[in-house]
Amino acid sequence: MGSSPLDELRRELGLRLPAAGQLEINGREPVLPCRFPLARLAASALAAGGLAVSELWELCTGRRQRVGIDLSAAAASLLGFAVLEGGPPLPRPLATSSLYRGADGRWIHLHGGFPDSPHLSDGILQLLDCADTTEAIAAGVAKWPAQKLEDALAAAGLCGAVVRTPEEWAEHPQGRALGRLPVVEVIKIGDSPPERPRVDVRPLDGVRVLDLTRVLAGPTCARTLAEHGADVLHVCSRSLPNFPAFVADTGHGKLSADLDLTRDGDVSRLRALVAEADVFSQGYRTGSLERRGFGPEELAALRPGLICVSVNCYGHEGPWRERPGWEQLAQSTTGIVHGHGRPDRPQLVPAAACDYTTGYLAALGALVALVRRAREGGSYHVRASLCQTAMWIERHGCDALAPSRPVSVELGDPPALDPTAIEPWRIQSETPYGRLTHLGPVLRLSETPTRWARPSVPLGTHPAEWPPRRAGAERRTATRSLEA
Repeated sequence: MGSSPLDELRRELGLRLPAAGQLEINGREPVLPCRFPLARLAASALAAGGLAVSELWELCTGRRQRVGIDLSAAAASLLGFAVLEGGPPLPRPLATSSLYRGADGRWIHLHGGFPDSPHLSDGILQLLDCADTTEAIAAGVAKWPAQKLEDALAAAGLCGAVVRTPEEWAEHPQGRALGRLPVVEVIKIGDSPPERPRVDVRPLDGVRVLDLTRVLAGPTCARTLAEHGADVLHVCSRSLPNFPAFVADTGHGKLSADLDLTRDGDVSRLRALVAEADVFSQGYRTGSLERRGFGPEELAALRPGLICVSVNCYGHEGPWRERPGWEQLAQSTTGIVHGHGRPDRPQLVPAAACDYTTGYLAALGALVALVRRAREGGSYHVRASLCQTAMWIERHGCDALAPSRPVSVELGDPPALDPTAIEPWRIQSETPYGRLTHLGPVLRLSETPTRWARPSVPLGTHPAEWPPRRAGAERRTATRSLEA
């Protein structure tokens, strides 16, 4: 398996070696029934973020923090939406979102998107010329060679991915493009004066994060920043489809506003918010925001020192960079479902591992960029993708961890984690949904315990404006003005 995942991240991102006793990761794999060390990888991404937070805190106070996490807690965090109680129900399963076998015997994963927005699902049914049942879709897919169907879906702007082996993905043009990249990228895209933090309560006090993301990975990134004290404003048009249960799961610590970027007034409002932001996180298809004037370079010109975070499915380079995708498709195309499945059938791993872990990695990249901005100044572009994460997961697979019976997230499988293992990390919050029982932050810091200062709320609950800065943040802003 080579070097540890945490060491990889630390070296790739230039984080300092932890001091003796500074870092503690408790537990052993396997935690989830899977040949991939999903808990270890998620814990490594979170712990590396904790080391970056510690570096920021040291810039403020001269002191490092001790960082700790348990593998059982990291595993539980990959099941967050599944253990939410008291909020919106989980989305109903779609027959158009599953694995099917093609005419050539190869498997393909289709994805019909959002249950309340049927255009993707309807498009798949129209292409296959079949009814919306598992049996009819299976019969329709069986008429197509898998690769030909994948190509037809992509040409129609629909979602699906052939199940590949890791070796096939490594030779694929998109796999080759991503194979040259680290699991998360932090790229300097502009110059600006250093912005050294001047806070004494929480590490990200006064840091303002615009969160223009949907569905797990991107929202998890901003939620992770919120647990360290950032002011997060989630911006999403209520006209766009979403999964309410996922909104409730990833909305902790955030304000939520409604803006429609097809309206000039809302575009102007977003620009005004950017001008006072520190982090701009977005999960739209590559090119979508650029065409509206919100590409990383334009944003950095509007607000020098801004950290732009981009999250997508297939990566930000290569021929598939503009292709829409989902967790299941990243697992399928990169070899994960092949490696996890039974001999007669590929199978998804027993957690939303690509989504949540990508969110943790994107947050790690943003924290590293904040450290660099504090020390040397500059604007930065952080890039993460579900497929980059999936390739990282696949590289760390180990047959010694393989369970006797693979377990998936599919209906009918037993729980991937004993409920008693989740219980220590569950908390309750009073929210507009009512009382939610949910997972709390799982990373431990010695001086600034992780927590969310705001409850999860439905989309569009708040006005599209920043809350007043706290005293520590005001000192930070004043310092930036003097240095400029």
